[in-house]
Amino acid sequence: MTTLLHKIKMAALICGISSFAFAVFADDAGNASAGSKVNKIEIKDFMFNPMKITVKSGEKITWINRDEEPHTVVSVGKKFQRSSGLDTDQEYSIIAGAPGTYEYFCSVHPKMTGTIVVEK
Repeated sequence: MTTLLHKIKMAALICGISSFAFAVFADDAGNASAGSKVNKIEIKDFMFNPMKITVKSGEKITWINRDEEPHTVVSVGKKFQRSSGLDTDQEYSIIAGAPGTYEYFCSVHPKMTGTIVVEK
């Protein structure tokens, strides 16, 4: 009887470990299939954090508004498409283009600024 109980416990343990490993592998595979790293910029306390980020060309950049006030992401010199107004917890993403330095700001709060450095 204890042998059967022991086998059932071992089977449950193996299933649990396998499920965990599969979930981790599936998450990694999903990220790899996207083909690019995701870089997050948090908008909080009327600041872009980090204020300066360095990415590689082709990587995804995502801003997420954590303030209670709406914010925008606007490129100086219109080097990338501007966002619409982002309410709390809304996100805006772009794909980094050609290497260079891209400055941006919030059109609602122009003192909020940030910089993206895109490398090859």
